[in-house]
Amino acid sequence: MKENRYDDKTFFDKYGQMARSRLGLAGAGEWTCLRALLPDLTGAQVLDLGCGYGWHCKYAAEQGAARVLGTDLSERMLAEAQTRNPDPRVEYRRAAMEDLDFAPESFDLVFSSLALHYVADLAPLMERIAKWLRPGGHLVFSAEHPVYTCRPEQDWWYDEAGNILHFPVDRYFEEGKRTATFLGEQVVKYHRTLTGWLDPVLAAGLTLERVAEPTPPPEMLDIPGMRDELRRPMMLLVRARKPL
Repeated sequence: MKENRYDDKTFFDKYGQMARSRLGLAGAGEWTCLRALLPDLTGAQVLDLGCGYGWHCKYAAEQGAARVLGTDLSERMLAEAQTRNPDPRVEYRRAAMEDLDFAPESFDLVFSSLALHYVADLAPLMERIAKWLRPGGHLVFSAEHPVYTCRPEQDWWYDEAGNILHFPVDRYFEEGKRTATFLGEQVVKYHRTLTGWLDPVLAAGLTLERVAEPTPPPEMLDIPGMRDELRRPMMLLVRARKPL
């Protein structure tokens, strides 16, 4: 995540027009599924990696978390988080997640929403997360699905009239850097197979508890384009736990 496009004003302004930026968690099609993966947050110490506008930090505080630390590399994101989602139990800190370090057993929950696909090398980060978690603590994250990230175009295949035909999958097993087009701008992301996402979690000593491929809830299907999200997975959700 060290390549930070979110402090580019043009890119940031475009991001601000997205439904999830304007509406918060209510505009995120995966939120219903992701929320169900979260553990009880009463009294919890929470770390949010790539916190963005701070929607999940605020949610954790409202659910009774004792302390929430939201980290992000983008100054613009953090300024927006301070404005939109302030809370005395929430601290926002500018840092790349790859550079963070904490004392062992500092957190009950390490959370990340749609940020880990910006990390080039997942294994070292997972090892540190496992160290930071208390026994019985959880890692919960969402990332772009391997079906979605394998081609840098990250777009449907259309007919001559502009109708969606299908979502092409190619170069699936070629993990690594993808220069994708997001909001009309070039953004570097990292493609991993499903194995590439899950093996580092297991190698760090964490136990997988849930893996989910969310679909939009029924009440969002009338939003333009949302029904098409039933045709291919866009996101991967993972919940893992540090053994007692």
